[in-house]
Order: sequence, then C-alpha cells, then structure tokens
Amino acid sequence: MLNRIKSYVKYQLQKSLKPEMIGGFKTLKGENLSQVRISNTTHISFQHNLVLEDNVFIGHFNYIDCQVGTAIGEGTQITNYVSILNHSSHHSIRILGKSYSEKHIKFKANTGKVSLGKFVFVGPHSVIMPESNIGDGCIISAYSLVKGSFPAYSIIKGNPAVIVGDTRVIDEEFLQKNPELIKEGIKREVSICFSDLRGFTPLGESFGDDVKGLT
Repeated sequence: MLNRIKSYVKYQLQKSLKPEMIGGFKTLKGENLSQVRISNTTHISFQHNLVLEDNVFIGHFNYIDCQVGTAIGEGTQITNYVSILNHSSHHSIRILGKSYSEKHIKFKANTGKVSLGKFVFVGPHSVIMPESNIGDGCIISAYSLVKGSFPAYSIIKGNPAVIVGDTRVIDEEFLQKNPELIKEGIKREVSICFSDLRGFTPLGESFGDDVKGLT
C-alpha cells in the first residue's frame, strides 16, 4: 500500500512539473550572472568545470557535460534537446568489456573539452562531441553532429557537420532587407557582429549613421 502511495505522489509531481526558464545563474565561485536564462529541464553535470558568461540562453531538455571542461561565451543561445559532451563511451564499452564500470574513468580516448564562442546559435537536436571548438558568431543547424574546430562566423550543418556558409553574409543580406534596424537607432545594440582586424565590430559601428550601403 505504501509503495502505491509513493508511486501516485511521484506521478503527480512529475505531471505538474512543466518546463520553465529560470532567470539568473550563480556560479560555484559566487559570481552572479543576472542575464543568464536556463531551463529547469536542462542538466549540467560537473558544474564546477563550467565556464559560463552572461546573456547566455539554454533552453529545454539539454544535457551539458562538463566532466573535463565546457566554456560557453557571452550571448550564446542553445535551443532544445542539445547534447554537449566531454566524453563518450562508444569505444570503451567494447574495449573494456566487463571491466568498464571499474576502468572507464581512466579511459581517456574520446574525452576532451568543448568551447562555444560568443554569440553562437545552436539549433535543436544537435550533438557537440568532445574536443570541439566553435568560434564566435557561428550557427549550428538543427540535427547536426559536430566534432572539431570551426572558425568564427561559420554556418555548421550535417552529420558529420561541415561548414556550409558564413553568418556575415546572411546578416548583411538581412540588414539590406531591414535597414530600419540601423535607422531606428538599434545599430549600437545589435548583437550580431562583423569582424575586422580588431575582432568583433558592432554593425552600427561598421556602417555609422549612413545606411546607403544597406539600401
């Protein structure tokens, strides 16, 4: 009888739990990141190895593995059902066999840090494998399997993922169709940036008050 009551209570609690975005994040070092938003359905393992900057959005039902170390740069958005992995057992389960549970911690193959730069967009159902480095301003398309290093402003797509475009090109096309983003004074708040020798340059700074180049 007691077990049935416990099961009923557990069922009711699970049914009432709805995905919600939680504003604000306090790191284990005590730093308050007021503009971070993380879903209550996202799991972060080994949080002490997470390096997180402000203005990051992490949506619903994601798994962020920080066993070795994961860094997520300012303004990056991780949508839903994304896995960011520091380790994988797809070799070790066969090589170690029955001794896997005892020895897998020392098995260093398929283990490595992950770094996402600033203003990266990660589409839903993507998997980012260990030893991956994603540059600033990249887009990872939905359902991509990502492994390796990708330069800033790459559009990354596929299984395995490859570079299929440049975000600076699609951003320029977008602004040409929407010049009011510059005219209405939003120019200095636009998060998407072009790059020059100094690194990130806000679009408004690149174009100044002259929008002729956008029309």
